[in-house]
Amino acid sequence: MTPRQQQARERIRLEAGARFARGEKTTVVAAELRVGVRQVEKWRRSWREGGLEALRSAGPMSVERLSPAQWERLVRELAKGPLVHGWDLGGGWTLGRVKTMIGRLFHVGYTVQGVWRLLRRHGWSLQVPAHRAIERDDGAVGVWHGEVWPWVKDSPRTWAPSSASRTKQVKGSRPPKGRSWAPRGRTPVFRVRGGRGGWVSTAGVLCFRPGERPHLLYRLRLWHGRKGERRAFTWSEYRDLILATHHRLRAPLVWIWDNLNVHKAHELVEFIDANRDWLRVVHLPSYAPDLNPTEGVWSLLKRSLTEFAAADLDHLVRVVKRKLKKIQYRPDVLDGCLAQTGLTLTTTP
Repeated sequence: MTPRQQQARERIRLEAGARFARGEKTTVVAAELRVGVRQVEKWRRSWREGGLEALRSAGPMSVERLSPAQWERLVRELAKGPLVHGWDLGGGWTLGRVKTMIGRLFHVGYTVQGVWRLLRRHGWSLQVPAHRAIERDDGAVGVWHGEVWPWVKDSPRTWAPSSASRTKQVKGSRPPKGRSWAPRGRTPVFRVRGGRGGWVSTAGVLCFRPGERPHLLYRLRLWHGRKGERRAFTWSEYRDLILATHHRLRAPLVWIWDNLNVHKAHELVEFIDANRDWLRVVHLPSYAPDLNPTEGVWSLLKRSLTEFAAADLDHLVRVVKRKLKKIQYRPDVLDGCLAQTGLTLTTTP
């Protein structure tokens, strides 16, 4: 339990003590403070024996062996990553590695359980790490944030930002990767086709404008695995997506997307130059998918298909369309995809 959590629980106990003094019933106190009746009865017995002082926290659950200065130094060292400290086998910080770091830096012995309590007390938790490309230029990302994005969101009469993703491949007829409930000792079996049944590629655009409802538009492309069949979207299909978005919104566009090769095709560049009266194109920095709100849509789509095993490609297409339609009718979800990028649509006065 972290010190903040201990203080919060102490405030609840003291509030319960004040209610005891006013003569409130145990069931009423439990309902108001949203705790169990038995817990309130235990607090009431302590309050009768020692008053409010008996309800105060007795201090930390265990004595921390690192001083505040040592903990701050440990945090700085952990922020450098395991690779800097000699762990070149991949992975993040495990309890065993943190235990070794504490011994190296401060010559203090901790057990694995003690390290777990130490990290939990300071608000740390076990998480799935985010991955970023080594080639990513954080300086270019900062320039884009500070210079390009303010120009985009301040553009008059323009839906901003619109963003299209690179092709997302949803493979069909493959076993699900998630978990399933089943009787203990009996492994669940999903029957699917043994061969690859093709895949569905999606290209989408999220459209935002201050004070307006966000929109999600997308196109699907099927690949059946036939000889000579093209798998990825062509430049003309991206052009058609831009035109469809323009006709749907009936407004000028600032189109933001990544640096996929087809996005820089000669024919597409000529199309953009010929329509500068209503179309402006801005490219994201290289290796910066975290700035693209459409990536949030693909993440939601993939998670919704975790437990899904398609019978054939047509089955997969129907399910993908149904999942995307649900997302289209959730403007709060679309706004959340923009919020997770750290970008805002508030304009400067």
